[in-house]
Amino acid sequence: ISRILHKSGLYGRVARKPFLKDIHKKCCLKFATSHLGDTPNMWKKVLWSDETKIELFGNNAKRYVWRKIITAHHPELTIPTVKHGGGSIMVWACFSSAGTGKMVKIDGKMDGAKYRTILEENLMEVGPWTAGRDRRSPQCLD
Repeated sequence: ISRILHKSGLYGRVARKPFLKDIHKKCCLKFATSHLGDTPNMWKKVLWSDETKIELFGNNAKRYVWRKIITAHHPELTIPTVKHGGGSIMVWACFSSAGTGKMVKIDGKMDGAKYRTILEENLMEVGPWTAGRDRRSPQCLD
């Protein structure tokens, strides 16, 4: 079966997830066009923030290598792994035109209460800011 699929131009690959959906692209364009006339002084009042997961050992991406059967354990054709993925941490950080803020480790699941606590404990150290949104939520602001 695989030989017939290969002759037809079909090969096994890891599925890729699109980075931005159409609604995200629309929202980004709307945001950009609505702020074309903003002054540099206005942008000095904006703080950008986000959270991310950092893999402590490698990453979650599947990787494929093409090899012959007898080369299964050749170091250049292997990817080191650890049982149970090696763990990860969640962090929140921010930046502005003035530089970067603190990076904060997030313990447990991020919910509204935890997010408010992070903002309360870390934002005032870096100045007064205009609140913004990340693109996690596909709704556009009117």
